[in-house]
Amino acid sequence: MFVELMPLLAGRTVLITVAKVDDKTLRVNVIPHGKTDDNTALTTPLTYTGSTEELDADLGKHLAGYVQTHQQTASTLAEAMATMEVAAKAAQEEAKRKAEERKKATQKSPATATTAEPASSTSSTPAETAPSSASTGTLGLFPPTSPEPAPTQSKGGLAL
Repeated sequence: MFVELMPLLAGRTVLITVAKVDDKTLRVNVIPHGKTDDNTALTTPLTYTGSTEELDADLGKHLAGYVQTHQQTASTLAEAMATMEVAAKAAQEEAKRKAEERKKATQKSPATATTAEPASSTSSTPAETAPSSASTGTLGLFPPTSPEPAPTQSKGGLAL
């Protein structure tokens, strides 16, 4: 029985209680106690009830299965925690990267907007502005000749 308990005792203490149910039956509780931050799945007790002969014959097998299940659960929980930590770190890095990209984009947009404004405000080329400003005195703001308005057709008194 204690050979089967050794792997379980590696990281925690184990409390074993034995209670008499009736004249021929005993109840054995095996309760692992770990660290306070252990998952509750790792503190699930094993309870076995039977006659003294059944306990002598089978308790060791049941303890071996219990310890194996306990170790698998602990391993699965450790893997899940490691996976969650890696995923959390990746999500934090992604959030930082996106925040930096947004910060760079907001820093670049005012600079590009100020450099783009002067170029877009003077849409005419210097060759066009020089003759028009010299001939009309409007400093290139209006073309030298104004275009004729498009003729309108009227149908039923409405201009289209």
